[in-house]
Amino acid sequence: MRVLAAMSGGVDSAVAAARAKDAGHEVTGVHLALSPSPQQHRLGARGCCTVEDSRDAARAADVIGIPFYVWAMADEFGRDVVDDFVAEYAAGRTPNPCLRCNEKIKFEAVLDRALALGFDAVVTGHHARLEPGPRLRRSVDEGKDQSYVLAVLRPDQLAHAMFPLGDSTKAQVRIEAAERGLGVAEKPDSHDICFIPDGDTAGFLRKTLGEAPGDIVDAATGEVLGSHEGAYAYTVGQRRGLKLGRPAPDGKPRYVLDISPVEKTVRVGPAEALDVDEVVGVRPVWTNAARTEPFECLAQLRAHGQVFPATASPGGDRLVVRLHANARGIAPGQAVVLYDGDVVIGSATIDSASQKALSGFTG
Repeated sequence: MRVLAAMSGGVDSAVAAARAKDAGHEVTGVHLALSPSPQQHRLGARGCCTVEDSRDAARAADVIGIPFYVWAMADEFGRDVVDDFVAEYAAGRTPNPCLRCNEKIKFEAVLDRALALGFDAVVTGHHARLEPGPRLRRSVDEGKDQSYVLAVLRPDQLAHAMFPLGDSTKAQVRIEAAERGLGVAEKPDSHDICFIPDGDTAGFLRKTLGEAPGDIVDAATGEVLGSHEGAYAYTVGQRRGLKLGRPAPDGKPRYVLDISPVEKTVRVGPAEALDVDEVVGVRPVWTNAARTEPFECLAQLRAHGQVFPATASPGGDRLVVRLHANARGIAPGQAVVLYDGDVVIGSATIDSASQKALSGFTG
């Protein structure tokens, strides 16, 4: 097959491209230039998409022996990922930009262009397994598993995807890269949000949205406990950075329970008030066959987070997930991803989470 290998400049995508070539495919490497003004150097292990990353990808392609190109996609990335990220925070939600990037850039814009150019599939360095069906499964390396951020992909997109690293651990990938003579073998992984390389999300949002001061209030009593410069700087479940002038009566920490951008209010309360057992998702995506009847599953509510036995009830553009045990600090805007064992069933964007009665559940 003719395949396009998306090469970020990191070790995973380089080894994935090399494995695709070893498998007999006709491989072309492409680096996605996603920033309109890329930095010369990464900030430690933070960020990606720098000039340095582009050069690392080009050198890896040269070692592998495949053609290499750079595709300028800053406009698409800015519109579909960065602007969406800002708009979600402004609306009081906590988005996951990696999901949007996979959905809108790597497996929509890039895949569409690849197919138009005559390629059969897009290869990436994601740690996940893909089997005929298609069946998207967790990686054998649970600590590096990325099936959660790939659960936004439809069957027609997965049919043109390749994830060659799913059967290997990250340590094995690094050893293989060194044996192949790839200079990125020991390159640190990127962390946090790629377009906020210094890790200061609140600062980025403040520069983008401007200051919007308001009150931090006790959710139970309505008492004003402090102030903030912008509700967008907070997320449900947050404990640090509240800078409240007075402790709770019982001396226990307070957490963010709710964010209201319209009222410019952040509501706080005790940890137990974060407990939820029902999650409502919108815009469900099914990675294999669409579900229309309630079913038992495992639900994951954040990347690398705990999984919960659950009952999922689809209904058009909504998905109600009843957890069989309490989860804590679930933020609207994140994804709920449903699994059958280690196989991804589908996902939805969390619209709300609440505490319902747990009666009737035995799990």
